[in-house]
Amino acid sequence: MSDTSLGQPRRPSFPLLDRLGELCTSGRDSAAYLWQVPNDMAVRAEISKKLVEIRAECEQQGRREMQRIVGELEIALAASPSPQQVEILQDGFDRLTKLWSAAKSGLL
Repeated sequence: MSDTSLGQPRRPSFPLLDRLGELCTSGRDSAAYLWQVPNDMAVRAEISKKLVEIRAECEQQGRREMQRIVGELEIALAASPSPQQVEILQDGFDRLTKLWSAAKSGLL
């Protein structure tokens, strides 16, 4: 018998990644990498490109709150590299990923 037939709840599962989810997850990973190499300009350029793509996907899907966070991340990315900047980037991508996940699971 399966767990659900015994009245036990199913384990929550992470929604399947679409393009927006891939971009958010990849951006979060890139921001985490900056903790190790904060001045890596190639990774910073990659994050900038991902933010442009995330903004476009958000516009297509009507995700205004996510667009606001993207704007905050673009401002943070323009600042000089620092631990505070990396923390803002990582936190912002975490928020984007959580909002995406909530929207995909039907909570938003």
